[in-house]
Amino acid sequence: MIGQLWFVLGMLAVVVLARGLGERLGVPFTILLTLAGLVYAVLPGPKLELEPEIVLVLVLPPLLYSTARRSSLLGMRANLRPIVSLSVLLVLVTAFAVGALVALVVPGMPLAVAILLGAAVAPPDPVAALSVGRRAGMPPRLGVLIEGEGLLNDATALTTYQVAVAAAVGSGFSWAAASGQFVWAVVGGLAVGAAVALTIRAARPWLADPLIGNAVSLAAPFVAYLLAEEIGSSGILAVVIAGLMVGHDAGRDETGASRLQTGAVWQFVDFLLEGFVFLLIGQQLPSMLAGLRSEHDTGTVLAAAAVTVATVLLVRPLWLVVTQSVPAWLNARLGKEPGERLGGREIVALSWAGTRGVISLAAVVAVPLTTADGSPFPHRDLLLFCTYAVVLVTLVGQGLTFAPLLRRLRLPTDAAEAEQVRNEARLAAVDAAMVTVDDLLAQGQIGPQLAEALRANLSARARRHQARIAMMAEAEDGGISWSPGYEQALFARRAVIDAQRQELLRWRDSGRLPDASLRILRRELDHEERTLPDR
Repeated sequence: MIGQLWFVLGMLAVVVLARGLGERLGVPFTILLTLAGLVYAVLPGPKLELEPEIVLVLVLPPLLYSTARRSSLLGMRANLRPIVSLSVLLVLVTAFAVGALVALVVPGMPLAVAILLGAAVAPPDPVAALSVGRRAGMPPRLGVLIEGEGLLNDATALTTYQVAVAAAVGSGFSWAAASGQFVWAVVGGLAVGAAVALTIRAARPWLADPLIGNAVSLAAPFVAYLLAEEIGSSGILAVVIAGLMVGHDAGRDETGASRLQTGAVWQFVDFLLEGFVFLLIGQQLPSMLAGLRSEHDTGTVLAAAAVTVATVLLVRPLWLVVTQSVPAWLNARLGKEPGERLGGREIVALSWAGTRGVISLAAVVAVPLTTADGSPFPHRDLLLFCTYAVVLVTLVGQGLTFAPLLRRLRLPTDAAEAEQVRNEARLAAVDAAMVTVDDLLAQGQIGPQLAEALRANLSARARRHQARIAMMAEAEDGGISWSPGYEQALFARRAVIDAQRQELLRWRDSGRLPDASLRILRRELDHEERTLPDR
């Protein structure tokens, strides 16, 4: 027991080190963890075996729920057609293309098992692409497309995956049965996810305590998943729908303290789960390779991996070209106005943003060890190897080259426009606050002196926002510019906050301020610092 605890602590140290090194190098830490897991796999030492049921129930639901909470329903609605094309149709095409081709090159592989592999490798993981792209100045619209695709494609792929697993574990693959099961999985998952989200919305008045709100938030993905699985529908889709709706409603009837704490908790959950999954997957390689050598010849293994990787890499750009070119050609033939479409450079960028990651790995590890009759699940080690190959090629290869590609493409960025909209929204919020102050004064709930102080504070904020709006309007090439005066103001505000922290610590160390009071005062300064832009 003690040895296992030290082993887990060692893994945590590797995850933390990869995170810090990734920040310094400007690369997603998941790339470094993939390489670390690969290195550890060939080193002597203890290995932890992953139980499929643990991954399916304890890892996937919170990862998907956290991603869904951060997604924008309005942004997805504004780009609904391309997002549906990428996250539903492209995923299905990729899953069935991989399944059909792998079934051809691997003798005796059932179609259901091959489609299971296709469903596992079909959904791109947006985390690496978004992390790199935002540093490299990727246009916000592409970010919305990648983020929206990364959410809904998980639901599409994993619902297909669950249907394929049921067919592979049971009596075999039937198009009629699989289609009916898919429809029920979608309908039931949508209903359960919406029911869980509406229940949380109704309970908001009783969740004002941040600890209670966090407890409910952490339980929500598991409740949605288990309820949907109980009725034979897609627990994965239920989790995604619940997360989307809860994230969209987060501003209603939720205290600021609860919202800040919940966001921090989910960020930490993501960090730990992603880190441990990438390391644990690497540790499965020795046993996986041993199983491959006993079941398949080297040529079959390499052919299956090559076909899987090639299909994943080629289907995406082909799909983007076809779905952008054909509608434009049809509109021209019919004399209709052409709709908004992606340019050639945007298609190249989106094609290279198809990195696979933790969802693909977790899904394939969650494949059952045995079928319904107790026999070993067919070709399970080959599925693991092909998925790992796809993740290695896309996450490491595409992830490390995505930023140089974006810089060479020189895509126009409208970051200044987005920042201008945010400042206009801040200015509108200040105007609403001014009206409220006038109303409170007219109703006699506050006095003239307090009203004047509030107006002075709000006016100062309004002037700052107006100055930023004017600055953004003059920005060149859509980039955000920082004037020397603004940078000096940020530096001064941070210096003032740090000076206050140091003085509070001196008061505590001299015995004049209790620790409980220090924590309260320090929390006030922390909240003030959070309102400042990133360094």
